[in-house]
Amino acid sequence: MAAIRDRDTKPELIIRKGLHARGFRFRLQGRDLPGRPDLIFPRYRALLWVHGCFWHGHNCPMFHWPKSRDAFWRGKIGRNQERDASTWEAARVAGWRCGTVWECALKGRGRLSPGQVIDSLAAWLSSDAEEFCIEGQWIDHAAYPPA
Repeated sequence: MAAIRDRDTKPELIIRKGLHARGFRFRLQGRDLPGRPDLIFPRYRALLWVHGCFWHGHNCPMFHWPKSRDAFWRGKIGRNQERDASTWEAARVAGWRCGTVWECALKGRGRLSPGQVIDSLAAWLSSDAEEFCIEGQWIDHAAYPPA
C-alpha cells in the first residue's frame, strides 16, 4: 500500500487543470486544515476532496469488497468513512464549504465528461451552496433486471 498515491492522482489532476483553466486559483494539500483537503479555495471559503471509490467505500459499481482479508478491509475502509464524516464536520464547524468529487465521476462506465464535472464545480464555487458532491451516473442493474 506504500505505492498508493494520496496526491496528484489522475482524477485530481483533471480537476486541477480544468479549474485553473477557468481562472480558479487554489492551494494544494492543506496540512493545517481538517483532513488535508486536495484543493483549498480561500477566496470562496471552500475545500474539495477528490475521493477514490475503493479507498473511501463509495456505493458505486467501481467499488467491490476484496475477497481476501475481509475483516481487515472492512475495518480499514470503515475507518476511512468515519474519518471522512468527522473531517467534513470539523471543516463545516470551522466555517468552510465542503465538496467531494468521486473517482467514478471521471472514470468507469458511468463517467461524466471532464467538462461537465468542471462546470458543476465552477457553479458550486460561484454559488453560496454549503456542500457539493458529484459522482458518476450509473443504474443499479440489480434493481432493474432486464425484461
